Amino acid sequence: MTPVTSRPDLPAPLAARLAITGDDAALDRLWQLFRHEMSTITRALPGPDGRYRSDRLDLALDPGRPEWEAWLLMAAEHPVGFALTRSLDEPVRVLNSLFVVAPARRGGLGLRLAREVVDARPGVWEVAHQDVNSAAATFWERLASLYGPGWSREHRAVPGRADLPPDTWVRFVVP
Repeated sequence: MTPVTSRPDLPAPLAARLAITGDDAALDRLWQLFRHEMSTITRALPGPDGRYRSDRLDLALDPGRPEWEAWLLMAAEHPVGFALTRSLDEPVRVLNSLFVVAPARRGGLGLRLAREVVDARPGVWEVAHQDVNSAAATFWERLASLYGPGWSREHRAVPGRADLPPDTWVRFVVP
């Protein structure tokens, strides 16, 4: 585990690590919180069982899919966030999802988690967000700018979702 930062209001130690066997249930619960929050933007509804789709999390937890990874952010024994990455076998990696629970926000933990994840695999990274999510836009552009002035922004259609505005993709290079 890598220590991420100090927060006196959260149990120590605070650390980011790759998910391990046994983390599935915690990641699934955090994923449901994440998808619920994102539903205000995506307008996605839960399925008939009351759960949001979790296909991306399932891919990240599948040991047969090494191009995906799941990371967990822990405050002592409390899971407080996660990140999913994909396309790790490609020239451009994707930070697919990142989430920190509300009580752990606004202290730099999300940024630190994102940095831990991308720093673990130097190279070209991309992350998508919707422009209507102004907090995400600020967050991802701040992350990209930490790696130098050469980052870029591009709008791309959301595959299979003509009802949504284009995603904004932020690209940056981790040396």
